[in-house]
Amino acid sequence: MCRLFGMSAGEHPARATFWLLDAPDSLAAQSHREPDGTGVGWFDGEGAPHVSKQPIAAYGDLEFARESREVCSRTFVAHVRFASTGALDLRNTHPFQQDGRLFAHNGVIQGLAALDAHLGDARRLVEGDTDSERLFALITREIAARDGDVGGGIEAACTWVAENVPLFAINFVLATDDKLWALRYPNTHPLYLLERQPGAPLEHSSKLGSRVHSPEGTDRAFAVIASECMDADRGWELLASGELIEIGHTLEVRRRVILEHPPAQPLTLSDLDTEARASQS
Repeated sequence: MCRLFGMSAGEHPARATFWLLDAPDSLAAQSHREPDGTGVGWFDGEGAPHVSKQPIAAYGDLEFARESREVCSRTFVAHVRFASTGALDLRNTHPFQQDGRLFAHNGVIQGLAALDAHLGDARRLVEGDTDSERLFALITREIAARDGDVGGGIEAACTWVAENVPLFAINFVLATDDKLWALRYPNTHPLYLLERQPGAPLEHSSKLGSRVHSPEGTDRAFAVIASECMDADRGWELLASGELIEIGHTLEVRRRVILEHPPAQPLTLSDLDTEARASQS
């Protein structure tokens, strides 16, 4: 299945090199299993979003490696793709950017004709073929309808999807310059939160048996959202089904369940076509 990553460094920019390249289960390592695309999104010093992505695996993407080592941002979104909907090209590769926000998704939504009809004029926001970008467009529309209330927009959009179209999962990470949101729904795929206080350097054992150290995390706190536990830290916590996480610029974590009931039209693996089934296994 696709893998999600989000990181908040709080009030001051930081690098995400450890998680993207060096952790025992970094995104680069995960891309050996999810080879259909990779991307990383961040915000510059003026708060403007940037995305670098290619429809190739992260382990073979030199730009991904360079940016993972050089880019500093208060928030990050990254994704490695195993395609379920949409061709293997740039416009279908995550993260997506709309209205100054970044978004990456893991799951499957069907009933795209109904979703397109519900989007109306907001369908213009969708440049590719994926269900993911359509979900983002609906969230973007609902945020605008609520005068920029991101949490309210997410709840309205995801409630409509859960009640009106068949779905397998809609796990996602959404970022602005200073905040990070994540949703797990339903309990099909895991999504984890790690709140790490300043402490020992991040480290792991290399294949040669030596210790690989990273200065990240020594003198500052951060929060990470990921599809799987990326290192041996015991602080990784599984989100509940329907739980929306909001991480603010002070690293305060707000959590609430916005979807209390199962999808009205739940999908199982047997309901998916061969390509989608492979991507979600």
